[in-house]
Amino acid sequence: MRVIAGIARRQKLITPKGDDTRPTQDRIKETLFNVIQLDVPGSVFVDLYAGSGGIGIEALSRGAKKAYFIENAAEPVKCITTNLQATHLIDKAEVIKKDVIIGLRNIREEEVDIVFIDPPYKAGAYERTIEMLSQMPYVTNYTMIICESDLDEDFSFVEHYGFTVAREKLYKTNKHVFIKKGD
Repeated sequence: MRVIAGIARRQKLITPKGDDTRPTQDRIKETLFNVIQLDVPGSVFVDLYAGSGGIGIEALSRGAKKAYFIENAAEPVKCITTNLQATHLIDKAEVIKKDVIIGLRNIREEEVDIVFIDPPYKAGAYERTIEMLSQMPYVTNYTMIICESDLDEDFSFVEHYGFTVAREKLYKTNKHVFIKKGD
């Protein structure tokens, strides 16, 4: 795994050992950032269930002004910190070692621009995460929420929390779902 573009381009990133995390493949990460490339510079980016931190680090490398990394497991948190130090992006990052639902309460921003959600598949975490995000004052009509999930994950529940699915980008084995507040 590596940083695709920006100031840390080509920097290799370490990933946690084992099957507990599932880093986004470089090709899928590149496609995602091609879609959001104009939204990233100057943004406040939140990487939930951050794993190795690869998505948030990519955002920082491409010009995000700040990134929050929320991860509860010790080894992934070490990987995130090591990767931030190796890319020299640690001064623009805040790593929160907590459960995502609790960690979201630790973000002190007026507005967050992009939230990336990539929990373990089949863990039922999407709905509880979206529910919590619906209560956060920094999630506004301008905040883009992106969920990475397997192809059969149903996101119709987001309407119950005041969100709408704006777009889906399908890949061979997974998809990105873009969610916005309001209609």
